[in-house]
Amino acid sequence: MSNVTTSPEAAAAAQTLFRVALGGVLVAHGSQKLFGWFGGGGVEGTSQGMHAMGFRPAKTSAVLAGVGEAGAGLALALGLATPAAGAAAATTMGVAASVHAPNGFFAQEGGLEYPAVLGLAAAAFTIGGSGLYSLDALTGHVLDRPWMRITALAAIPTAIAIQVARRRKALASDAAAPAADSPAVITTEEG
Repeated sequence: MSNVTTSPEAAAAAQTLFRVALGGVLVAHGSQKLFGWFGGGGVEGTSQGMHAMGFRPAKTSAVLAGVGEAGAGLALALGLATPAAGAAAATTMGVAASVHAPNGFFAQEGGLEYPAVLGLAAAAFTIGGSGLYSLDALTGHVLDRPWMRITALAAIPTAIAIQVARRRKALASDAAAPAADSPAVITTEEG
């Protein structure tokens, strides 16, 4: 039986490859929202979608989602401020997963699979850091300290819960509004 081990350099290269790929996907995804690239709606189109999904204010939500994806994705790809970048991406994708959850798990059904995997991958970098081949390593991990990882990781579920609660409240308000706007029906009985 052979004892196969992976060299630290190979492990660091694999971590870098995954981090850069994840960051690239997030940059592309966020660019759709911010700039309308890759068939996206840009801020205006994304704002309309955000409003329909219950995110208020819609334009601010669209910009924050785009920056949460593209900005955090760029930082992840570079390996810069990895705890904050990972937490921002994980939060954005966690909120997106909550929107898709009613459609089940699989992406082909409109489910949460895709945003959940992106969010979990980003959270993994929040925990594990950027690795050897990164700007964080080059700068002596000044923006990637152990306390930053713990703080960023703890912030993820809190931030997701706040956004999900705000969305639910907006949707409930939207559902109640048509009932309040419709004219009252008055019935009388004549004997």
